[in-house]
Amino acid sequence: MTNIIFLVFRVFFITIMTVGMMASLTEFRFGRRKLLLILAVYSIWVVGSSLILLCLGGELLLLRLFFLSISVPATFLTYLASNDTPTQAVFNYTTQILISALSASMIRWLTESLCLSWLVNILLMCAFYFAVIYLEWRFLRKPFRMLIRVMPARWGVLTLVPCVFCGYLIFVAAWPGSYLENKAQRLYLYAAVIPIAIVYVAVFKSLLAQYRIQMERQSTALLTVQISALKEKVHRIKEVEESIRIQRHDLRHQLQVVTELVSRGDKDAALDFLDAAQKRLDERKEIRWCRPPILDAVFSSYFEQAKRQGIRVEAKISLPDTLPVDEGELAIVVANALENAIHANLALPQEQREIRCKMVGAPGVMLELSNPCAANVTFDSNGLPVAPKEGHGLGAQSICAFCRKNGAVCQFDLTDGWFRLRLVL
Repeated sequence: MTNIIFLVFRVFFITIMTVGMMASLTEFRFGRRKLLLILAVYSIWVVGSSLILLCLGGELLLLRLFFLSISVPATFLTYLASNDTPTQAVFNYTTQILISALSASMIRWLTESLCLSWLVNILLMCAFYFAVIYLEWRFLRKPFRMLIRVMPARWGVLTLVPCVFCGYLIFVAAWPGSYLENKAQRLYLYAAVIPIAIVYVAVFKSLLAQYRIQMERQSTALLTVQISALKEKVHRIKEVEESIRIQRHDLRHQLQVVTELVSRGDKDAALDFLDAAQKRLDERKEIRWCRPPILDAVFSSYFEQAKRQGIRVEAKISLPDTLPVDEGELAIVVANALENAIHANLALPQEQREIRCKMVGAPGVMLELSNPCAANVTFDSNGLPVAPKEGHGLGAQSICAFCRKNGAVCQFDLTDGWFRLRLVL
């Protein structure tokens, strides 16, 4: 009876720690209470199914059915509770199963070979699992989540890697004879560690290469936006200069008309004529939003786009000639934020479309951009808005990358139907 209790506790401990490893790389869409309820129900299932299998066929039956009775339900629950696609959830959890199963088996083999007590076995597993969870959370979580966002597809083939190795472990466990006593089975099991390590190194190198390609494409696209804004700004300046040149040419004739009207004593007509001329000049007057030229070009370009889409723009911008950060990088942040605001407005009726932009340069660079939002925006554990479609959400990631590089703070929130971005540098 004591042996059964220990085995159930060991299975339960390994399972919960494996779930903890999986959670360190997962973005959940439920709150803490609901996640704890799911974990509690799953824990009851693990204990109950383990007791039944141990009573029916002992530890060997539990080992052979471990994947079906414990791992498959965990993968299914992970998918239901997370924001990941099915293939991403399977890749994440089956990878953690591999690490957990091989490590727990090696620790047990080590403690049995050295005739160490079960308490030492538990302590060694505690040290291993908590170390893995910490390392994954500290060093792998952000790169892994970034890879998932940048490459939402292409995970179907990758899931074959952990699934094939899990199938291999099931085959070894189902081999006739006792796994616990058969040294050949253990040899075949531990021999899988080397190809697993080689394959995963190759996979992650490929993922990193794809990530760099995607980020280079994003940087190129953003640079194209910046260049396009500058070209549009220069084009409008040339149009205004041409208009002013024409006005100067016509000024002599306009003065003659005004002089004639005044000489006749028709002052009202002269004033109306001058007022009409002034309005024509104001219509062609170029608006300069701020002194830094690249930022001015971005503001002009996107505000003009917004107005063409029937979006009201309320802007208060006050920036000095020099900024504490690279102007081009800050311009890309502003371009991303304004582009997202324009897209959000297009889902609204024209009378509700609006963008409010406030930006100052003293005592530090502060930006607040807000727009009405009809959609229900969800946020991940880092406070980033979760993209509703694959391939979206790169703008928010680019803004956060800028903040990490320059020590800035950004905040996204949705209050009273208004989506706001605040950035403080």
